[in-house]
Amino acid sequence: MTTKIHDVLIVGGGPIGLACGVEAQKANLDYVILEKGALTNSIFNYPINMTFFSTSDRLEMAGVPFMSVGNKPTRTEALEYYRRIFFHFKLNVNLYEGVQTLAKKGDIFEVTSSKTTYYTKKIVLATGFYDLPNLMNVPGENLPKVQHYYKEPWPYIGRKVLVVGGANSAVDAALETWRKGAEVSMVLLEDEVDQNVKYWVRPDIMNRIKEGSIRAFTKSRVKEITEHEVIITTPEGEVTIENDFVLAMTGYKPNFALLDQLGVELSLDEKRQPCYDQANQESNVPGVYLAGVVCGGLNTREFFIENSVVHAETIMKDIKEKLG
Repeated sequence: MTTKIHDVLIVGGGPIGLACGVEAQKANLDYVILEKGALTNSIFNYPINMTFFSTSDRLEMAGVPFMSVGNKPTRTEALEYYRRIFFHFKLNVNLYEGVQTLAKKGDIFEVTSSKTTYYTKKIVLATGFYDLPNLMNVPGENLPKVQHYYKEPWPYIGRKVLVVGGANSAVDAALETWRKGAEVSMVLLEDEVDQNVKYWVRPDIMNRIKEGSIRAFTKSRVKEITEHEVIITTPEGEVTIENDFVLAMTGYKPNFALLDQLGVELSLDEKRQPCYDQANQESNVPGVYLAGVVCGGLNTREFFIENSVVHAETIMKDIKEKLG
């Protein structure tokens, strides 16, 4: 029996992975997309009431209009838009099929998934960074009350909630849970919330902190989490507060394990940015391409959907030329 060899295998079924599929289809390349979860799994895992920073027109791809009620789309509107992309182009996406191992065998790549083994001439890693949270690495972080993902405020009504972090996800979690009746405290590494918090939200959280509705421990860190308390290291010394839930909105990181398996080199600085050619998105490993936020390594604020969609066309053009 002849082993099927794809032209290109795309790892990740998020917006950029779908864009790569569209461009592969346009180029008449034999492709398959593997997604370990639901379609656009990262967006599915966003907070239910999340609003994007970008406007809907900047998130459009493949000439398909992105219609939203407001100027800035919601999570639900984004999920619906990418569902339409999926069906409109009849994309070849295998959902709930995670990649386990990647290896190069001569000129061909062998990819083992949770279901089967694939062989492909080229690989595109479009894995994003939302899968692996940055851990605090403190005692008690593995307690059931500690969550690294926030969905909605209802479980926290009348509870004492500590939100760790000062970026958009932390601010959204703090404001939503407070408005539904939680007693909210925040732990911030700096002396205030992040300057990059959405401009229409930042004044809200700053005012809630200023008036004391939400208590903020600035220039502080979580030292230990127990069943009913959290110990915080502050400039004034250690503080122990009563606590029911910890929402650790400490950010996320790419799946470096997949890059390591393929031999993709990472920068030696704190960014750990993968090595790739910006002219065609090909990494230092011939045949391995990078698309989307994975290109930034730990610098997750450089690449977004709107400035990464172009990676798809660039990559597929290069693959088409090299495959002849």
